[in-house]
Amino acid sequence: MTVRPAPDLPRRPEGPLPAPRPRETRLRALDGLRLVAALMVAAYHYGGRGGDITRAWGNSAQHQFPTLHTYFSYGCLGVQVFFVISGFVICMSGWGRTLQSFFASRVSRLFPAYWAAVLLVTAVFALPAVAYKALSPSDVMVNMTMLQMPLGVDRVLGVCWTLWAEVRFYALFALCVVLPGASRRRVVMFCAGWTLAAAITQTLHQPLLDMVFMPEYASFFIGGVGLYLVHRDRRDVYAWGIVVVSFLIGQHYAVKSLWNVSDPNAFAHRTSLGIVLVVAFGFIAVAAIALGWLGWANWRWLTVAGALTYPFYLVHEHLGWVVVHALHRSLGLPSSVTFALTIAVMLSLAWLMNRFVEKPLAPRLRTALGKAR
Repeated sequence: MTVRPAPDLPRRPEGPLPAPRPRETRLRALDGLRLVAALMVAAYHYGGRGGDITRAWGNSAQHQFPTLHTYFSYGCLGVQVFFVISGFVICMSGWGRTLQSFFASRVSRLFPAYWAAVLLVTAVFALPAVAYKALSPSDVMVNMTMLQMPLGVDRVLGVCWTLWAEVRFYALFALCVVLPGASRRRVVMFCAGWTLAAAITQTLHQPLLDMVFMPEYASFFIGGVGLYLVHRDRRDVYAWGIVVVSFLIGQHYAVKSLWNVSDPNAFAHRTSLGIVLVVAFGFIAVAAIALGWLGWANWRWLTVAGALTYPFYLVHEHLGWVVVHALHRSLGLPSSVTFALTIAVMLSLAWLMNRFVEKPLAPRLRTALGKAR
């Protein structure tokens, strides 16, 4: 009996095979929505509130924009729209990643532009010609960690309170979903557990629990996570339930904190219906993207707009005061022209930060953190 040699079999590559990840196409409409949310916040900071912007204009923004100031006052809800977008994006980017890869992606995304913005605002405010006070070197160094709020240190950037909320969301999502491995079941349980914990926290009045579970903002992040589940499977009843419950709770907190019709000294009177409509806009817009209804909005410039959003958001408030003062009070330009030019200047600065800070530094930081043991 002759023994035939075994046929050659293909060699298996050495080492473990990488886990397959679902391929995601670029949702350019989401980039456009990011810029819309950032412009909403900018409108609020330039014409929808009092405070330091009053000094920049020379008088209240109510006088600069007699009609529009009321509409601009709703722009602060752009933050809630950002949180919904963040829930969607973090769930999408964290799915299938290791904890180290997730950490590297978030740090490289947040910190390069943030460091540049902190140093830039500090340097500009230190100029003799600028009327705004710079923080001490010690406080600036603490600000570089992004932990100034829990440490009780003054902020260089007024908008960084939202970054502190984002960081806490990242930590919760990393520990509960990314570390054990993302799956639909685990994400659903994460959303349900966080919703319940945030509701209970509201009744306990414990500062530590408030800091961890963020009852005022949790529903917006959770709603965004639910919308990503809808993006994966539009027939997922649990995902739709997460979205609906999150909207119902989110609009409650938004109305509770921003409704001010009964306040005679309010800068502008927001109505509860107006607040609910803006919150609904955020959820509906992300839902339309999740369902693919805005797939036609696939222009390349939207990707550029999305890239400019974060650096624009970081610098627009404080440096906007300086630009408004220079254009309106020093050069005597009309309010509407000053408003438009200030937005344009901040977008141009954001492009420079993206081109010369984020693009060269973020990939290197991501690679270094991804390889580190």
